[in-house]
Amino acid sequence: MPYTEAPGARVPIRMWADPQTVEAAAMDQLRNVTRMPWVHGLAVMPDVHYGKGATVGSVIAMRDAVSPAAVGVDIGCGMTAVETSLTAEDLPDDLHRLRSDLEKSIPVGFQMHKTPVNPHRIHGLKTGEWSKFWDRFDDLAPAVRDRRQRAENQLGTLGGGNHFLEVCLDDEGTVWVVLHSGSRNIGKELAEYHIEKARKLPHNQDLPDRDLAVFVADTPEMDAYRRDLFWAQEYARRNRDVMMGLACDVMRKAFPRVRFEQWISCHHNYVAEENYDGVDVLVTRKGAIRAGQGDLGIIPGSMATGTYIVRGLGNPASFNSASHGAGRRMSRNKAKKTFTRADLFEQTKGVECRKDTGVLDEIPGAYKDLESVIDAQTDLVEVVAHLRQVICVKG
Repeated sequence: MPYTEAPGARVPIRMWADPQTVEAAAMDQLRNVTRMPWVHGLAVMPDVHYGKGATVGSVIAMRDAVSPAAVGVDIGCGMTAVETSLTAEDLPDDLHRLRSDLEKSIPVGFQMHKTPVNPHRIHGLKTGEWSKFWDRFDDLAPAVRDRRQRAENQLGTLGGGNHFLEVCLDDEGTVWVVLHSGSRNIGKELAEYHIEKARKLPHNQDLPDRDLAVFVADTPEMDAYRRDLFWAQEYARRNRDVMMGLACDVMRKAFPRVRFEQWISCHHNYVAEENYDGVDVLVTRKGAIRAGQGDLGIIPGSMATGTYIVRGLGNPASFNSASHGAGRRMSRNKAKKTFTRADLFEQTKGVECRKDTGVLDEIPGAYKDLESVIDAQTDLVEVVAHLRQVICVKG
């Protein structure tokens, strides 16, 4: 659908969602963004909802500035997916053992590896530049210098919340492996350090929302944030690479003849240097993927509503972006109060997954309708494949 322009303060808000259906708190957040003098443009995806720091499903293009809270605390969070040579007929009737093997190989929740994963021992994993990557750790903010061992042990771990690892089937019955995770605790600590630093800067004292405090170009604070930000984004990508490598190794043990296509990977909480209207901008995608012409992306739903593999159409009006998922329609606390374990059983029927109250806030009913979200952005992406999970691992 074409976008709708909602009035802002300095720049229009281009929305791929009906403004009347977006909660008032989220619309207030979006209008506050447009009041900032550095903002070049704002695009809003159909999975939009209120978020901490900035609205989830927002794409903010800024000139010579970036807001660390708008990026959020899970720097580089995103998705990786790979198509396999397996079909539904190759899978056993009882998928519990395969789910268990995946959980044993990839720590979930607060768990981590006892010793760092050696990427050179993971079949098919590209291992270039690992030593140079870790050498840069000592240049990060002093507040995290003693976190290296933890960061090394958490590399290749899932985390909790809405992060997941899935085995899926596409509409032709082909098996896919899909995962969602980010920069773990090291990304969170770096984000919190810089968010607090930005809030104290004099130029941020009169902002409409202190959560939108920015660093500006050509300052030591901006240089330090960019250094840590881009390192954390790379950590997140490497974290997903290691996890996918481990998951593929589990699949090889279970199905020795399996083959894998090229991995598809995309961030959806991150900053990129791009150019629009002849202007160099820093684009913050908070719950949005890059959807430039030909870019492959991944848009998931919830524990039992599937995932879409998409190809970007390169729409500059959205700053070459698309939604990152279905988006929540209710908060975690409200979901826990609204649904029961019996609801979880019913809504995840046919999926091998946790069905206890510990994941009740991730119940499909807490999320927007994925099909409607996809239908709302036909000018941003085209569908390549539709996947339906048969195994879902959550922390």
